[in-house]
Order: sequence, then C-alpha cells, then structure tokens
Amino acid sequence: MTRSIIAHGLGGSSDLPVPYAFSVIGAAWALTFTFALVAFAWRRPRFDPDNPVRPLPSAVTAGVDSPVTRGIAAVSAVALACWALLAGLCGPQTQANALLGAFYVLLWVGLVVLSLAAGPVWRVISPVRTIYLLLQRITPECLARPRLSYPESWGYRPAALGLFAFVWMELASPNPAAVPWVETWLLVYTVVLLTGAWLCGQRWLSRSDPFGVYSMAVSRLSPLRRDPKTARIGIGNPFDHLLSLPIRPGVVAVLAVLLGSTAFDSFSSSATWRNFADRLAGAIHAVPATVSLTVLRTVGLLVFVAVVATTFSLAARATGGLDRERRHALPGELAHSLIPIVVGYIFAHYLSYLVERGQQAIFALADPFGKGWNLFGLGHLHVAYVLSTHPTVLAVIKVTSVVTGHIVAVIAAHDKALRLLPAGHQLTGQLTMMLVMVSYTFTGLYLLFSA
Repeated sequence: MTRSIIAHGLGGSSDLPVPYAFSVIGAAWALTFTFALVAFAWRRPRFDPDNPVRPLPSAVTAGVDSPVTRGIAAVSAVALACWALLAGLCGPQTQANALLGAFYVLLWVGLVVLSLAAGPVWRVISPVRTIYLLLQRITPECLARPRLSYPESWGYRPAALGLFAFVWMELASPNPAAVPWVETWLLVYTVVLLTGAWLCGQRWLSRSDPFGVYSMAVSRLSPLRRDPKTARIGIGNPFDHLLSLPIRPGVVAVLAVLLGSTAFDSFSSSATWRNFADRLAGAIHAVPATVSLTVLRTVGLLVFVAVVATTFSLAARATGGLDRERRHALPGELAHSLIPIVVGYIFAHYLSYLVERGQQAIFALADPFGKGWNLFGLGHLHVAYVLSTHPTVLAVIKVTSVVTGHIVAVIAAHDKALRLLPAGHQLTGQLTMMLVMVSYTFTGLYLLFSA
C-alpha cells in the first residue's frame, strides 16, 4: 500500500517538537525511579486476578449478557463487514476504497480502543464466529460436535501466524493497497477459521482467530471486567486484570508480533531504512525491484519480531534459584507485562492515524461505490486534523504513551516476579528484564522520532 494509506498518521521528527534528548532523559529517570521504588518498597505481591471489582449496576451486566444485545451487535458487525466487502468489489479500485480503510484502520487500530473500553468484544462481533453459529443452527447434524480435539500444545500459535500474516500484508507485501489482495486475504482468513471450527469447534476460533486473541490480550488492560465470583461486570484494578491473561503456548509470540511489527513500521518509515532499501534494490539488477523490496521488508519484519521474542524470553529466564522447567515457563508467566508496552506503543504510533484516517474510512463507507451518496450526512464531511495541527500535543501524547506503557510493564513484571522468584533472587532476577524494558523504551522513542 502506498504510504498515504499505511503511514498510520506518523510524520517525521518535525511533527514531534519535544526534543528527543529530553524525552530519553525523562524516560530514563521515570523508569529508574519506578524500578527503585518497587524494588525496595514493594516487597509483597499485591495484584491478584481473583480480587473483587466494584460492581456496576446489575442492569449493565444483564444488558451486556442479553441475547438481544449480543445479537444486534453481531448482526451489525456482519452487515458492516458485508458493506465493506461490497465496497471492495464494486467501489473504485483506488486508495479511496472503503474496504481499505475498514480493514487497515477501523479493524486493526479501532479494535484496540474497543477492547480497552469494553473488553474482548471480538468474541461477540466477529463476523466469522457469527456465521459459524448460524451454520450450527442451520445444520446441527454437521456442526453439533467437534470432529477433532484442538491440540493444547498449539495454544495461540495459529493466532500468532495469523497476526503475522496481517502485518506482512500491511507492511511487506508488494501492493497492500490493491483491493483484490485484501479480498483474497479475507477469503483465506474466513476459510481457515471456518474449516478449523468445523474440525475443532469454537475452541479453534478462541485460540486461532488473530483478531480474537488480539482483542483478548489488549482487553486485559481494561478496567472493566467480571467479578471472578459473581460474574458481574464491574470496575477493577487493571493490574489485577492483566494477571488473568491465559498462559498458553504462543502467547509470547502473539505479543512479539504486535510489538515487533509496530516497531518495524516506524523503522521502515525512517530515512535510514529507505536509503538502505534503495541502495540494495539498485545493487541487485537480476531481481525486479518490487520482489527485492518485498523480500527485504519480510526479512526486516521477521528480524524485529524475533528480536522482541528472543530478548524478552532470555531476560525472563535470566534468574537463579529455579530449576530448568520453571525457568522455561517464566516467559509465559511474565508475558502479561508486555501488554502495556504493546498498547502504549500502538497509541503512540497509530493515534493520529486512527483519529484522522479513521474519519476518512467512515466517510468512505458513507459512499462505498463512489456514486456521490451521502448516507447519514457523512459523505460530504471533511477530515478534522485535530492532532496533526497541534504537533506539541501530539508529541506529548506519543512520548507519554510509550513511557507510561513501560512504567506499567515494570510494575506488573515486578509484582509477578515476587510470586515466581525465590527469596534471594527476587531483585537480581529482575535486573535483566529491567535492562530489556529500558532498551525497548529507548528504541521505541528513537523509532518514534526518526520515523
């Protein structure tokens, strides 16, 4: 996709008037002070997923759990998906096509906001899950029971592959702006999920749907959750909610794809990357430039994801006092601490993209076929560049998002380490993780300013 669609609203360093040196120094002090505070004043674990929440009125839980509410939400999501697909098929085959905005903006970035605000909403609004449930009602003899058991050893690994397929499509494929490419991606996604659900039932959807696992992971930072005893919806401590992240194979890979791909997107917009890519493409004459660039971006994307997964896993295991089996389990046990970093960097990287490109996507859906329609009075509105025209505010939001995400991650990791690490290793066992998180912070700020 041309960068006008995929740039995610990030400009260059000229859009960030806050000096980079000041941001790095501030981040260093904030993380150092946070780690010193929790290391020496926080000696007992305080967070627990079983802690009670402050319940909201019972009508809220009843309304959310109502089949009518869920049915309306599910049908509305299917209708919106069909509308966007029709736009892809019948609308203008240009960057202005409504399917592109719905796919790259409203789905990928908007899902983060929805999940933070309302919990793991994708399990309710997923069009594929809705189609599967309808097929189950229509043909109960075919879908009454799973034909195979979902292998527990797979965990979230299929979802990690699905997420990588999405970010590859967005950041490394030859032409992400081509509507047929997006339609093909969605067709494969739907076929894979429905076939897996036919074989393994809904467990396949809950473990393998990349957007479902994405929504579930992000929602662990939401203050809204259900009371563990009464199942009533309430407001609780997000640190307690973070600990409810299921620990399954592939959970680190999922978060590594999310963080690594966002970092690569920033880096691929920098002058350093562009100059390197241009020199390499010019040096390889036997291969078309499009192919060489696709291969190069694919390798770069893989490297960024692998670096996140490797550094986090090694840092989590760099402690003494545990046997090999327990040390091997530590990355999964601490994976929840990556969620604040992922969310913070997503907000820093994609916020202006969501607010401003999101408006364009909604306006395009009001005129999906390029006929001059004005559905709901949206077709003739203009984008309000509320963030791009206030660069100082945007810069502060970006830097604050990155630093806050890392501070929350340090606190979450420390509290869990107090439960996992034996006495005598509870401080030293966190030093490597602290260094890795500091390096993530500096790298994230550097990429943010150099993009």
